[in-house]
Amino acid sequence: QSKSKRDKVHETHRVAESTHPSSILSLEMYLLAAFKASAVILLASFLAVGGTKGSAFTTKAVHGAPFHDALGSVNMPIYQASTFRFDSAEHGAKCFAGESDGFIYTRINNPTIRELEKTLALLENGYDGICTSSGMAAVNVVYMSLLGAGKHIVCHKTVYGPSRGVLEQHWSRFGVEASFVDTSDVEEVAKAIKPNTALIYLESPANPTVSVSDIPAIAALAKQHDIPVCVDNTFCGPYLQLPLDLGADIVVNSLTKSLNGHADIVAGAIVTKTKEMYQKLRPMSITLGTCMDPNQAFLVRRGLKTLPLRIDRAQESATRVAAYLEGHPKVAWVAYPGLASHPQHDLCQRIMKGPGTMMSFGLKGGVEEGRKFLNALQLCILAVSLGGVETLIQHPASMTHAKLSPQAREQGGVTDDLVRLSIGIEDVEEIMADIGQALEKV
Repeated sequence: QSKSKRDKVHETHRVAESTHPSSILSLEMYLLAAFKASAVILLASFLAVGGTKGSAFTTKAVHGAPFHDALGSVNMPIYQASTFRFDSAEHGAKCFAGESDGFIYTRINNPTIRELEKTLALLENGYDGICTSSGMAAVNVVYMSLLGAGKHIVCHKTVYGPSRGVLEQHWSRFGVEASFVDTSDVEEVAKAIKPNTALIYLESPANPTVSVSDIPAIAALAKQHDIPVCVDNTFCGPYLQLPLDLGADIVVNSLTKSLNGHADIVAGAIVTKTKEMYQKLRPMSITLGTCMDPNQAFLVRRGLKTLPLRIDRAQESATRVAAYLEGHPKVAWVAYPGLASHPQHDLCQRIMKGPGTMMSFGLKGGVEEGRKFLNALQLCILAVSLGGVETLIQHPASMTHAKLSPQAREQGGVTDDLVRLSIGIEDVEEIMADIGQALEKV
């Protein structure tokens, strides 16, 4: 390969704007050299025009953070490489010193992953993104970056089971204290704050109770105490809710769910509101080795293009299914933000752009009748996860939240009769017919 051709390829992937965190510990300097240019692979023309060509969410989801590939690829190619070639010994030294914007190693940066990270930041109205190998990797990067011995976290009492379980079973071993409260009640959050509180962690809507927290009110409260707020936005995603715009400092998503939407990868992401918070979290992700695989990034990026279409269809169906369940004589209760009976229905209308695709409900016969119901389903798939094109249903107390103690489940409202339902894009009449025939069996 001629030098001119190498220069052309290198220039094509030059970063438009460079930022190198000067506050990083020297132990991590070699890992962070690449982030002198944290906007990897985006062209100077991208920053010059201020972003993608169009401001509508659907347009941004399709076109994302603009890039240019040397061969003119319409879609971001999969850079399935662990390491990247330096032009010279001097170039390699500059990369590690943070004086060059070249790629080094996929655990640090990768073109395919960086395009996804920049696109997610664009959709969340954030500063920058960090993609991880799973949703729990993203959660633990946040915990590891902001918590430590003697620190305290205020957490929603019904967050995703492992998000609570890791605090109770593992972070507690290192001197981290956690208070699990009903964050749908702002007063409860205020009472839980201590002098050593280092993080308020919300999940809204919560998994699996679908309770909703007043993010703007809690963010305003947290700012009075100089405490960062992180929101797990997995149930909504950026299409239906923008936590950073509502006052949060960090937003976490399990990309496994609706943002990818096809039940074929496991991945997570963090987006921060500011450069300062990004520089706290990015080094931890690199050091812990939570990096995403380039093929994962490609599949998520492809899924993002159809996110609005999928959510619109599934949400329309979910509204009908929730109303059907609420009116069924064998159903004891239904929790869905789109129903007037939801305790935070008015709040949902203020901070969410739609009620979403997730709901939970209980049968009058309790857990035993619930098992009969689940086993009788034919179209709806009995499986964990959510947000995909398929309608998925599961029993949290014996599945996703089974590792929590009975006391923790009770305190979090994860009752034995609770069934979680994620509506997909199948024909809604057939979804309701399947639910109806299964209810006849109980």
